[in-house]
Amino acid sequence: MPVNIRGRHFLKLLDYSPAEIRYLLDLAKDFKSMKQAGTPHRYLEGKNIVLLFEKTSTRTRCSFEVAGHDLGMGVTYLDPGSSQMGKKESIADTARVLGRMYDGIEYRGFSQALVEELAKYAGVPVWNGLTDQFHPTQMLADLLTMEEKFGTLKGLRFTYMGDARNNMGNSLMIACAKMGLHFTACAPKELFPAPELVETAKAIAGESGGSVTLTEDVEAGTRDADVIYTDIWVSMGEPDSVWEERIRLLRPYQVNAAVMANAKDSAIFMHCLPSFHDTRTTIGAEIAEKFGVPEMEVTDEVFESSRSVVFDEAENRMHTIKAVIYATLC
Repeated sequence: MPVNIRGRHFLKLLDYSPAEIRYLLDLAKDFKSMKQAGTPHRYLEGKNIVLLFEKTSTRTRCSFEVAGHDLGMGVTYLDPGSSQMGKKESIADTARVLGRMYDGIEYRGFSQALVEELAKYAGVPVWNGLTDQFHPTQMLADLLTMEEKFGTLKGLRFTYMGDARNNMGNSLMIACAKMGLHFTACAPKELFPAPELVETAKAIAGESGGSVTLTEDVEAGTRDADVIYTDIWVSMGEPDSVWEERIRLLRPYQVNAAVMANAKDSAIFMHCLPSFHDTRTTIGAEIAEKFGVPEMEVTDEVFESSRSVVFDEAENRMHTIKAVIYATLC
């Protein structure tokens, strides 16, 4: 049966079937081929979208803007100081105003409940560019990247190292479960995902042929992995006061040469970016000076190695976001 997601919101992968995710990945491949060939694809001329950002971003903003322009649309960007949303105007009222003016709304910020409320009242498709709980557009880019590198998704052994409770840990667990990968969260027990989400993921994996494993053991968790994935140790919006405790908990889970050597020879390294792999950022330099940690979640050696596909992932944000916009508006 043909897949049709016109008019749907894109808030989390839990809302989408494996067949629908497969459709979006195949559509993204088509758009990527057209982009690389220089083939115009202004299929949505006359439509307009708005990007609401409470959390700033390089990849998310640029991906949505380029995707929108490539599709022929008008794009409006509203930063945290350019909207009255949640301050002088309720979320519901903001959604109903923007839904009268725009054909689609992207939200990137803190609360999953907020993006769900936007979707409830907007009357047009709403896309989640990131919340504290889920990051579905990143998931499509990651799945596309893995499929490009391995030719398949089903059966891959995927290990996520770090804070497995954050939006990336949650989202990767669900994405892998949906598409039949063997997902391992390798983290200290204090940073395991919420038990109810783990049970949901295990049930989904049981249907797809995948699996979900939680472990504190780095050697066991990374052995024979096809993919090693990590994220920054402190997410945007968290207070600086958590750095010391997070570093204490997560230093043993740094992705380094020993971790990559324990994985398969063909294993790749992935990261959603930005990354603190050196001291060439303000925060990186401050953490190195304060805590003596010049490389955090991944060493510069691994990040810059031939096994690192982080910039392929970054590019694929654009192609997969384009697929989401097109599929939900056409």
